[in-house]
Amino acid sequence: MDESAHRTTITAALADRVASDPDSLYLDFSGDAWSAARMDQESRRIARGLAILGVNKGDRVASLVENSAEQVVLFFATLRLGAIAVPINTAYKAEFLRHQLVDSGAVVFVIADEFADRIAEACEQGKAPALQAILLASALAALDGPEINDVTVDPSDLACLIYTAGTTGPSKGCMLSHNYVVAMSRQIARAWQRTPDDVIWTPLPLFHLNAISICVVGTLITGGSASIARKFSVSGFWPEIRRTQATVLSMLGSLAILIANAEDHPEMSGHKLRVCAAAPMPPDTDRVWRERFGCATFSGGFGLTEASLLAALPPGVQNKPGAAGMLNQIEFEVALFDEHHERVAIGETGEICARPRFDDMMFAGYWDREQDTLEAWRSGWFHTGDLATVDQDGYLFFVDRKKDSLRRRGENISSFEMEKVLFSHPAISDCAVHAVPSPLGEDDVKVTAVLRADSQTTEEELCRWVAERVPYFAIPRYIEFRQDLPRNPVGRVLKYELRADGVTPASWDREVAGVVFERK
Repeated sequence: MDESAHRTTITAALADRVASDPDSLYLDFSGDAWSAARMDQESRRIARGLAILGVNKGDRVASLVENSAEQVVLFFATLRLGAIAVPINTAYKAEFLRHQLVDSGAVVFVIADEFADRIAEACEQGKAPALQAILLASALAALDGPEINDVTVDPSDLACLIYTAGTTGPSKGCMLSHNYVVAMSRQIARAWQRTPDDVIWTPLPLFHLNAISICVVGTLITGGSASIARKFSVSGFWPEIRRTQATVLSMLGSLAILIANAEDHPEMSGHKLRVCAAAPMPPDTDRVWRERFGCATFSGGFGLTEASLLAALPPGVQNKPGAAGMLNQIEFEVALFDEHHERVAIGETGEICARPRFDDMMFAGYWDREQDTLEAWRSGWFHTGDLATVDQDGYLFFVDRKKDSLRRRGENISSFEMEKVLFSHPAISDCAVHAVPSPLGEDDVKVTAVLRADSQTTEEELCRWVAERVPYFAIPRYIEFRQDLPRNPVGRVLKYELRADGVTPASWDREVAGVVFERK
């Protein structure tokens, strides 16, 4: 049978690894080594404790925990009960955090001890989530209960809700089945030619699908081990690569740029890296990794939480300059459509759309948002909201986003949610949050705002005010005050004009101003 059509669950993948290779290294967390057998045993214990707290099949278990063994143990424990994991971005606080707790209907919330001060804000009276229990991550060690029967889990059952940035409304929970997460891990393993001899190293967060699929699940499917760093550090990068004997890197393009631009490190030589997978990777950075580090690169891919991978490089195929790989026509049918839903010609710009060739090969819709799901699935095709061209050889070239969300350092940012925060400032009459190109790739965040006639504030004051209310990665780099915003005849702000304006002489730049915020 075609591997693409093979349907299974994440819990079955763990059971298979325990049966075939229980004691070798499975996951490493900064020197804390975990075998599959240890992960199996600990997740069974935590599952018993969650059952005591009333978690049943289909319930949601939310977490706000940095990369750690506790996060992965909780993930497997939740899935053992047939429940649904809801890992939340650890930069979220106040309204951003409360929205996802309320929207998901989580019954249990596990929060890292260092974030305990966010509980009161997240559970503010009148907007409180319907939680049965709130646990500090340190309390997981004492969680246990009587033996329970295994819960039957189907490949189509939901494994997790991964929230993606909203474009015309609040962030939405992508419903991801067990089979989809496994299928994505297989696609990436195929593209990277991953083997049981590989050691994957990543600093990517476990509240995103990438690290879950590649490291937590992919290592079960392919074998070998993965090392999951708590945080990324330029100075600590090469020592970690030497310590773990990593062979494959799974990073963001912006991180690959930082390493490429850094000075030589004493432990840089003698590494075992064979490939650095990071996107987007500029040609100059690609060349540094190949020539200076002697490491092949993989940046030819396109996907999103709802559907991955829609484009990738087949094994042994060379990418074209600027391409995001080739259309994946194995798991998906991928096509570009114009605004009338007509297929565009080769070389013409169109929206990337896809539909799966097998069951449970992509997301199952947006949690509790039927209309948004129907809108995304117009005419039987999933519409990504991204524009691209395809050449005669099937290579995909990304052009732009139709939506107003931004992406900075691998994080999706909802302009809607950012603007909601800004409108609560007493000096702001109108505003637009939009992208400007970043020298590190992807976007930087710019706020173009109109002040009330009877109010005053400075760009720095506004920036510091925003920083107290949004995730660190969403803090704007640029702020510009204007008399008015460009609008269409019905009054809607023309963000494409603001994006085209970019950084103007009137734009305040917090990096130039030396305004620095601690990541927390």
